[in-house]
Amino acid sequence: MKTAFCSLLGAAAVLAAGATTSFANDRYADRPPVMVSPDLSAPWVLQLGHAPGIVRPSRQATTQQPLRRLFQAQPDRQRTAAVQRPAKRMVMRPQMNPLYLPQEVAYDGPQKPGTIVIDTHQNFLFLVEKNGKARRYGVGTGKPGFEWSGTHKITDKKVWPDWRPPAAMIAREAAKGRYLPTYLAGGIENPLGARALYLGTTEYRIHGTNQPWTIGGAVSSGCIRMRNEDVVDLYERVNVGTTVEVI
Repeated sequence: MKTAFCSLLGAAAVLAAGATTSFANDRYADRPPVMVSPDLSAPWVLQLGHAPGIVRPSRQATTQQPLRRLFQAQPDRQRTAAVQRPAKRMVMRPQMNPLYLPQEVAYDGPQKPGTIVIDTHQNFLFLVEKNGKARRYGVGTGKPGFEWSGTHKITDKKVWPDWRPPAAMIAREAAKGRYLPTYLAGGIENPLGARALYLGTTEYRIHGTNQPWTIGGAVSSGCIRMRNEDVVDLYERVNVGTTVEVI
């Protein structure tokens, strides 16, 4: 009896202090929102491991979950190879100077429209057009000792041409320890590229290249190099019989 009386007195004291009565079903009610101090340097906030209101997975979870899925799908032998396989290295190739990209320019030379003019000093090829205009392309030209000039006609046009290096070139390169094939079928690995325009009875051609970063330099054994995209464009614009002036 005395114990029950004490419990009643305790409950009355709680009610007098302004507290609310708790019921059994209260455990299933939604919790009130958590109020977080704006002071992020407070020690109890740092113990949370992340900013208040933002839920981030732990570093261990983010790094191990993909590996766990990978390992579950592979036998042990493949698992070891997947971990030990070295990452692929990115190969950075040199880029062509944008100056040598095709563009329309003013041209006041004496040549008739339809003539090709190749400036081996500036490394530009001009296709003369009407109304004082020309379409200009960047080219690679003959390296020192292989420069030349003259006027010729285009005598042939070929798509993905074969390459038969001249005997003099084969001997010259062999003396340097480089051995050229006597014949190489047309294709992406062929140094003549996607198109070739043959100049008169010479061994010189205007042709594409699989080394576009060489455009704008003195790099060839006398031939005129163009990007594959550019030589295809030029090929479609000119015909056999077109005059070519190399200066």
